[in-house]
Formats: sequence, structure tokens, C-alpha cells
Amino acid sequence: MTAMVKRLVPDGLWELFQRAVPAAPVRPQGGGRRRYGDRQVLAAIVFVATTGCTWRQLPPGFGPSGPTAHRHFTEWSQARVWGKLHRLVLDELGARGGLDWSRCAIDSVNMRALKGGPDGPESRRSRQEGIEDPPDHGADRSALSIGISAANTHDSQGLEPMVRGIPPIRSRRGPRRRRPAKLHGDKGYDFDWLRTWLRSRSITPRIARRGIESSQRLGRHRWTVERTVAWLSGCHRLHRRYERKAEHFLAFAGIAAALICYRRLTA
Repeated sequence: MTAMVKRLVPDGLWELFQRAVPAAPVRPQGGGRRRYGDRQVLAAIVFVATTGCTWRQLPPGFGPSGPTAHRHFTEWSQARVWGKLHRLVLDELGARGGLDWSRCAIDSVNMRALKGGPDGPESRRSRQEGIEDPPDHGADRSALSIGISAANTHDSQGLEPMVRGIPPIRSRRGPRRRRPAKLHGDKGYDFDWLRTWLRSRSITPRIARRGIESSQRLGRHRWTVERTVAWLSGCHRLHRRYERKAEHFLAFAGIAAALICYRRLTA
């Protein structure tokens, strides 16, 4: 096991990944080439996600080639491994009391889709949206829910899917939780029907009001989601959408969210 593999996939992350990944397929007739270790392949995928290099630019030190790593990435994306890994990391954080459910924040960001896509009139752009927990005293953040959509989708259309997408997460005491007490959002979510829907789910809306609140300030609590968006951009594969398939771009977003949350476990 090379030092780079251990650095990209620490022991703790590897243990969580083993709980999320399905069993390797077995050839009923036997034979074939020996399969590379999943940890080596995972390290190669994390390297591509964080550096933004192409699959064919993958250094040979990992073992698996670029096409091999891409094949595993496709298989694991179809099996929703990255979402499961993200949820397992959130469970560990929640069990340690590392999540603050008193308030969360939601926001979105646009990026170019270089190869286009069937996203309507603005198919050359893609949109990423997410919800995170922002504890009052400002240390690290955790992305609770993340998704992608066409760039011509209004912010208000993404709030319900993002809130519904928060998985039931373990708590230090009591049952699992999936609803924050308050949700902060900018003026793109300033609609009465959204406030009514949030209150019906026992979530207090804290949404900026158009024509009343200044656009020059992000708010006391809402600014933290902007920083998390910047941390997601630290995954260079998210700077531009190179993937033709939306599920592959969502997979890279899930990898970035899982890595951000895992850093809190080892902080």
C-alpha cells in the first residue's frame, strides 16, 4: 500500500467505505485478471475528484489504470455508494454530537457544463444546491443534503427536494433526526408557499425578504453556506461539469461532501 493511497484514503474513511460498497462480483466460470484492491481504486477516484485531472492522466503509482478506475466509479455511482458513504459519515458525526440541528442554511451555485446536456435552454450550465448545518460559533460545517439541476431552475424549486433529501441521521441521544429547527435562505427562496410548507414540517423559516433586507449582507448565520460552497470548489472536478451524465457529476459532488464531513471526524 503506497503512502499516497493511505493519505487519500485514511483507515477511518476506508472502514466506512467498506460498509457502503457492494461485494465485488465473482466470475462463475473463474479465470480472468486479478481484480485491483478497492482501496487503491477509491484512492484513484479521490485523486481525480480533488485534482480535477482526467481519467487518463491518473498517475501509474495507484495501480489501476484510468479506464479501470472510471469503470469502478461508474459501477459504484449506479449503486449509490457515494450517497451511502456521505450518510455513514453524517451518522458518525451525529452520534458524537457534532451536528447542530438548531438551524441550517440553504444555497445554490452555477457552473459551466462544457459538454452541454439535456437541461433545456441553458444546457451549457449546471446548478448545484445544498443544505448544511451552521453552528452558532462558527467552526466547521457539514453538508447535510446536496443535489444538482439545470441552471434555468429557480432557487425556490430546489428547497423542497433538498429538505426532503436530508437523511435520518443518528443523534447522541434519542431517535434519528432529519429536520432542523430553523432554515436560513436568501431572497431567492422568498415565497409565502415555501414558508407555509416549512412550517407544516415544524421548521421555522428564516428567509431574507425582497425589498426589505439589504443584499449587501449575507446574514449572521447564512454566510456559512457560502463558505461550504467554496470548500466544495476545493474538489477541482466541480469547477466545471465535464461529465455528460448528470449522475456522474452528482457522484463527484457526493464525494466532495463526504470528504468535507469526514474532516470533521478527524479534526
